[in-house]
Amino acid sequence: MLRLRYHPFLIALLLFILPMAAFCIQGTPDSRIKKAIDSLQMWYSPNTGLYRTTGWWNSANAITTLANYSRVAQTEAYLPTFANTLQAAQTGPDGAIGFLNKYYDDEGWWALAWIDVYDLTTDDRYFKQAEAIFKDMQLGWDDETCGGGVWWSKDKKDKNAIENELFLSVAAAIANREKDPILREDAMTWMYKEWHWFRDSGMIDSEHLINDGLTPAKSTHCTNNGKTTWTYNQGVILGGLVEMEKAERSAGKSDDGSIKLAELIAVAAMTHLKDPHGALGEPNGAHDGGDVPQFKGIFVRNLMQLNSRSPVRGYRKFIEFNAKSILEKDSNNIGQLGFWWGGPFDTADATRQSSALDLLVAAEALKRSKQ
Repeated sequence: MLRLRYHPFLIALLLFILPMAAFCIQGTPDSRIKKAIDSLQMWYSPNTGLYRTTGWWNSANAITTLANYSRVAQTEAYLPTFANTLQAAQTGPDGAIGFLNKYYDDEGWWALAWIDVYDLTTDDRYFKQAEAIFKDMQLGWDDETCGGGVWWSKDKKDKNAIENELFLSVAAAIANREKDPILREDAMTWMYKEWHWFRDSGMIDSEHLINDGLTPAKSTHCTNNGKTTWTYNQGVILGGLVEMEKAERSAGKSDDGSIKLAELIAVAAMTHLKDPHGALGEPNGAHDGGDVPQFKGIFVRNLMQLNSRSPVRGYRKFIEFNAKSILEKDSNNIGQLGFWWGGPFDTADATRQSSALDLLVAAEALKRSKQ
């Protein structure tokens, strides 16, 4: 019998940040979320192992969403989906062998997806795939431009926050799961190398928000480019710092500095990144393209990791507020979820659906943690 691992998700934020609201679903608590999962799976293509209406990296996030739902719901129903994607997404018409392409951030999303599926299933195939992706990501490191960091693309174009946050997260996650002591130490070395560079890069601004990247990407000393503080840039770092602190504790080297910084980033994001209705939103109301609708769910998903390590009761209110808002203002009668979590519902696709589901799964995990 498959053994599913349960990860408790305790979400927190200072009580004054958002209006208080109870998370109350009409009817059976699980039914609305299950309906939304069913809607997400309507876009799944067994032939490609990917999701229609969305992109390559977004499909990795949808797989992560499905794994988190499976854990909370304690269901094995989607195990065939994970196994199929592991094969079909490499060999299908839109696939990439080894989950490798020209973008290191894309690779990072797939590595994290397979680590999450490994945590759910304990099936070594998924962890080995994540390790192979991580090995390729290491080739993106470059000390000459900006004094370090991973390039965004294999064309050596741009050094941004997201691929480096992902590299940190993957390195730390592998360090926490690797059984071979030599490989574990190698992952730890990369983890520290990435974090020391990222911390000192200047991408974390004076308000503890993370900007999009660095400029110019042609010199040894680069500076914060001052561009958009996307929600996902505030999110991925939280998961990375939690995994790093766990790896440090296991090695007997831990202090709470990384967790304190993660808490500052989380509070800054929840304070500044809101829509006019008080729900989580992107800066300046940005919502165009195929990427931006994915971002908010990534932020919430990583908050789950932070709060499993460092719970603050106010985060529960934030998650409950946003979940209630989605269900009341940003969904239709067939379980589809839109971009504007504060409403109104705009349109449906797998990107919006998986992102909003990250929030609903977090809210369901919170509710179950109180039972």
